[in-house]
Amino acid sequence: MPFTLALVGRPNVGKSTLFNRLVGKKLALVDDRPGVTRDRRAGDARLADLDFTVIDTAGLEEAEQGSLTARMREQTEAAIADADCVLFLIDARAGITPDDRHFAEIVRRSAKPVIVGANKAEGKAAEPGILEAYELGFGEPVPLSAEHGEGMGALYDVLQPMVDAAVEEDRLNALPAFNEADLPESDEDGSDDAEEGEDDGEGEAERPNRPVRIAIVGRPNAGKSTLINAMLGEERLLTGPEAGITRDSIGLDWEWRGRKIKVFDTAGLRKRARIEDKVEKLAAADAIRAVKFAEVVVVLLDATIPFEKQDLTIVDLCEREGRAVVIGLNKWDLIETRGSTLSRLKEDATRLLPQIRGCPIVPLSGLSGQGIDRLMEAVMQIHAVWNRRVPTSKINRWLSGVLQSHPPPAVSGRRIKIRYMTQPKSRPPHFALFGNQLDALPESYKRYLVNSIRETFDLPGVPIRMTVRTSENPFDKDKSSR
Repeated sequence: MPFTLALVGRPNVGKSTLFNRLVGKKLALVDDRPGVTRDRRAGDARLADLDFTVIDTAGLEEAEQGSLTARMREQTEAAIADADCVLFLIDARAGITPDDRHFAEIVRRSAKPVIVGANKAEGKAAEPGILEAYELGFGEPVPLSAEHGEGMGALYDVLQPMVDAAVEEDRLNALPAFNEADLPESDEDGSDDAEEGEDDGEGEAERPNRPVRIAIVGRPNAGKSTLINAMLGEERLLTGPEAGITRDSIGLDWEWRGRKIKVFDTAGLRKRARIEDKVEKLAAADAIRAVKFAEVVVVLLDATIPFEKQDLTIVDLCEREGRAVVIGLNKWDLIETRGSTLSRLKEDATRLLPQIRGCPIVPLSGLSGQGIDRLMEAVMQIHAVWNRRVPTSKINRWLSGVLQSHPPPAVSGRRIKIRYMTQPKSRPPHFALFGNQLDALPESYKRYLVNSIRETFDLPGVPIRMTVRTSENPFDKDKSSR
């Protein structure tokens, strides 16, 4: 979008609450305690008929160089640099604090247009704080309440001229520059040289491809944010030696070899019994939501301590949600005997993860950027498998051979008859089995069929669903009389 608005202010003034209201979704984590937001997050905002990009940022705080708070502040300063306008939020009920004055000077030095938003302005208790906001020198403050939706009309009035101007500038920049040399040569009678109906040599533009949605998940400190920064080629996400830095699940646009990608960074997932902090619970729920909306999930393991119980739990979650899975072995640069270690880990994966048998396992280093191309090749390959459909004729030729060599067992003296199979869905592959007495089909035989399908039709690393549909017996008088 042509216009970008950055929400800036000290901690706990309501930036994330306003961000969620502008984007119309609860994307950013919100809590009463300060400092919940750490990374900057962009979203598509809509205010009446205005469409623009809004960036939520961490609260500005004084901090020692190199500390986590200082790195959070650098992310906020980067958001200010990328924005067309800054909405500097204050808490109207608390009034102007020394921190507000200090950080207002930092925003002023950016030379960006600044709007003062006096948030939490509901009630008479906020009136003195609104008046104090004039002292910041940014003009008339906009009283609003992000929580209750008050003051959005006043904010619209201030933003409208800037958004409209940005849209018009973007439109003018998109127009091709006039060049007299580009005009077609003409004969004396004014007709073009080109024959009637002749194509100009430019085919119809290819429609933009739909981004592949990838979620990077794993235990805390597995290196998820570092890996995404290496993918993007910039320090876009907050990183550091501290575990649990990431809280919000942030979606970022990227392009790899001409293919559009939407990659989601997520909070580290620990055992549920160990999570006591409310914010960590919210972050974990946000990460699980990112898995549900992804197409491919990269489960990032620490190669020095791989396949912990929590890693297996995360993979199991991905399988239950029907997502394609790629295993990323991060911190591979720390492994000395790489060949034998990789062989052993692949054997461990086959034994520990039978539900996604054959999933790609890619060694990489997010710190150095090694292995990212191999990772993305595996992602695109398994994405194609996840979308694959097998023709019904091939399925039933395979089924005929399976039933001859390994027919289903009789259960309680009853013969189970399988008639045919189809694939009604993909994403993930879903097969439906039709026949008689299928309700009694043993789970072990279903697993046998699924494993055979995976091997025969080359469906590694994706969950395979199978449902049975039993035909009604028209001669069953007991059922017909009910």
